Amino acid sequence: MVSRKSVITFGMVAIPIGMYTATQDNDIHFNQLHKEDNSRIRYKKTCAHCGKEIVSGDIVKGFEYDKDKYVVITDEEIEKIKTEKEKSIQILHFAQLNQISPVYYDKTYQAAPEAGGEKAFELLRAALMAEQKVAIGKAVMGTKDTLMAIIPREDGILISTMYYADDIKDLQKPYTKPEVSDQELNLAKTLINSMDTPFAPEAYKDEYQIKLRALIETKISGQEVVAAESEGPGKVIDLMEALRASVEKANQEKAPEKPNQERESANAKQEKDLA
Repeated sequence: MVSRKSVITFGMVAIPIGMYTATQDNDIHFNQLHKEDNSRIRYKKTCAHCGKEIVSGDIVKGFEYDKDKYVVITDEEIEKIKTEKEKSIQILHFAQLNQISPVYYDKTYQAAPEAGGEKAFELLRAALMAEQKVAIGKAVMGTKDTLMAIIPREDGILISTMYYADDIKDLQKPYTKPEVSDQELNLAKTLINSMDTPFAPEAYKDEYQIKLRALIETKISGQEVVAAESEGPGKVIDLMEALRASVEKANQEKAPEKPNQERESANAKQEKDLA
């Protein structure tokens, strides 16, 4: 289902698009219950002046311009002051994707061309992919001038809303960087390379949600909940030894078909190269 329709504009080009939500919430959600009788807790909206219970149709937007004084603003009035240019996604410039810190990304949409915009849409996608760039643009969404990144993919375009610089907090707890030796760095790089595989999103599952669903089924069936066995990560005593052990484990998991003698020879050569 389309979330909103818009137009991507740059230069004299205008591309009509539909924006679709790219994610969905699959998490288990709990209701709040009264402890005594397990009945649902309900929250009622009431008027602070007369105490009357209010339904959605009775609610309007208001801005407090003075103590307890409000001016009412309607959705129609908010839309009325937007120009067509502000409603469209105006491309401001292009940039390298790796120049943007992930902390700036907020919500992601999938974009698809509307009728008549297919050729221009594909041209923009193909050009961005060829140059390995993203487009930075902005449009008014709701009541805010929203910054956006238009990101090309092999099968389409993603549009991610972004935070402004003043929305991002400074690093709360900076640390003093200790010195890292070449040997330690090389071993860490070896570990990274030994675990290097293409990103396959379908391979990852929310395992804790699976356990949570099993817990719910256990409770429904009236069985006792059994505590999980502890699997602590353990304490790293020697960084180099921990790295070496991690490299060896990663190599074994990546190539279990290797004969033991061949694997031991490869590990010995690797250790010699790093010594």
